[in-house]
Amino acid sequence: MSDTKNTKLVIIEDDKDIRELLAYNISSLGYQVQSFSNGESGLKHLRNNKSNLLLLDLMLPGISGYDICRIIKSDPKLKDLLIIMLTAKGSEADIVKGLELGADDYIVKPFSGSILSARIAAVLRRVKKTDSKILNFDSLKIDIGKHQVSVNNAIIDLTFSEFEILSMLSQNPGLVYTRSQIIDSIRGDNYPATDRTIDFQIVGLRKKLSTAKKYIKTIRGIGYKFNDEDE
Repeated sequence: MSDTKNTKLVIIEDDKDIRELLAYNISSLGYQVQSFSNGESGLKHLRNNKSNLLLLDLMLPGISGYDICRIIKSDPKLKDLLIIMLTAKGSEADIVKGLELGADDYIVKPFSGSILSARIAAVLRRVKKTDSKILNFDSLKIDIGKHQVSVNNAIIDLTFSEFEILSMLSQNPGLVYTRSQIIDSIRGDNYPATDRTIDFQIVGLRKKLSTAKKYIKTIRGIGYKFNDEDE
């Protein structure tokens, strides 16, 4: 997705001044941009037009940003849409809630144009990876290229963040990663997340992996590792 001319971004933001400024800044980077003031019109556009990334305000009239995210991730035709949440709500609980719903990034207002452009590029760059590596650990299968995980041949629905964490750990079995290293690896520097955010992600990941959760090991006082050997 390095060709910005073919990358389509959608903005859902009710504040007219912010919406117009976002649209102007993003268009100046070469992306195709469509903007909407409410969730209803934004969702209608997304359902009828192929888009790559959504910039989503949380505090919207009518359908909230959280509900829009939930609707998108439950729709088979839209679930792969990338989402960056934009909000003035920057508490740890808000960040965790956004990530659990499947958001790919979370930017707290106010933010600079350079930060926004860098985060957009980072999210698109992560998805651009075409690694075809397939990892097999008994009942657990991880297809890096397809972003697909299965346990006992049953597909497991992971959020983007959960998959990125599992992918990083499983490709480096035995290596211990601190929570800060995990944040930097999957989100980039200066991401407004805490150690507890990663802990929440790990809890969700383990729950979904069911019997395969045994591979994710907690190293007390340090962080996590992927263990592919019997202990």
